[in-house]
Amino acid sequence: MRPGLEWRNRLDSVDDAETGSGTRRRRSFRSVAAAVIGLVTILPSGVTRGAGADMDPELRKQARRAVDAGLHYLRGTQAEDGSWSASVGVTAIALRAYLESHRGYSEVDGAFITRPLAFILQHVNEDGSIGETNQNRSYSSAVALVALQATGNPKYTPQIVNAQKFLAGIQIDEAEGYEPDHAYYGGIGYGGDERPDLSNQYIAIEALQATSFDPENAVWEKAKVFLSRCQNRSESNDQEWAANDGGFAYMPGYSPHGGTVSYGGMTHAGLISLLFAGIDKQDPRVRSAHEWILANYTLDENPGAKDKSGLYYYYTVFAKSMAAYDEDVLTATDGERHVWREEFTRKMLSLQGSDGSWVNPDSPRWMEGNKDLTTARIVISLNLATH
Repeated sequence: MRPGLEWRNRLDSVDDAETGSGTRRRRSFRSVAAAVIGLVTILPSGVTRGAGADMDPELRKQARRAVDAGLHYLRGTQAEDGSWSASVGVTAIALRAYLESHRGYSEVDGAFITRPLAFILQHVNEDGSIGETNQNRSYSSAVALVALQATGNPKYTPQIVNAQKFLAGIQIDEAEGYEPDHAYYGGIGYGGDERPDLSNQYIAIEALQATSFDPENAVWEKAKVFLSRCQNRSESNDQEWAANDGGFAYMPGYSPHGGTVSYGGMTHAGLISLLFAGIDKQDPRVRSAHEWILANYTLDENPGAKDKSGLYYYYTVFAKSMAAYDEDVLTATDGERHVWREEFTRKMLSLQGSDGSWVNPDSPRWMEGNKDLTTARIVISLNLATH
């Protein structure tokens, strides 16, 4: 049997159950709550429900069954306290997968939603961060912020505001003794490591954008400085190492795949960050990143990477950046036309396991051997591609 098909068959009979009054009631609650809280309910960030409206209806139906199967898998691995993998970060990402799905899940659906929320809130710290360790408090705070926002519940406003302040406060700047000419200026790292990186930067920017953080705050302009210093574009990157292919490295002066090479995961993360930081699509930095993506378009590998490590991270940022860029049809440098939503969806369907999960079979690096995390990420990506 084709991977994932057994769960899709079981769920086929309830595929249209979401049209009942319960889902309408849940969505109404989330919309009203978002208006009260003064924030924007995310789909995820920066994407409207109109996106993907022209997707083949049968393919969308298959994708939603795959999402249901992935969420069913996560129900089976959820701990009694509501967490996944005993991690605030993984729990927040899995919770987001539910809240943004076509089912319209919310707190009224019961313990499988309310318990992970309680688990996250148990790890709110006095400084506004959300997490269990100092080593990843930026990352876990950012993904927890997105999950809390996705509830649309105004009672989480204090935690959201405090976590926003925390993320803005740990950005590397003059307060930490870094002047604007330093390569790290404007960056955000894991929280326990003083070296910032583009991955944590994008995750923090996504969280601040999703929660409508003050667009006049200096955090955005400082972030743009760091982003420019991660891009292989010498016209806007003042670092001596910068090349000119338009792609992004992991951090100023370093790529895990050798030297300062651009690669897919970070280039898509860079594109998301540029757009969410308020940089126009016609800006040369955005255009250069997009041109790199068109020149290296693929769903078979993480282009520029030495191996299959980080492949599912690549899939996630691919879907996010393409949705944020908001062009459903791409013409690659070689002239080939790509309807990315459909191609992405078919690829994810082909990779789903018979238990409904996704996992990187070739590399456990960066936690891609963790089925909870990888499944949640791909569900979020499919939610994006099919909305």
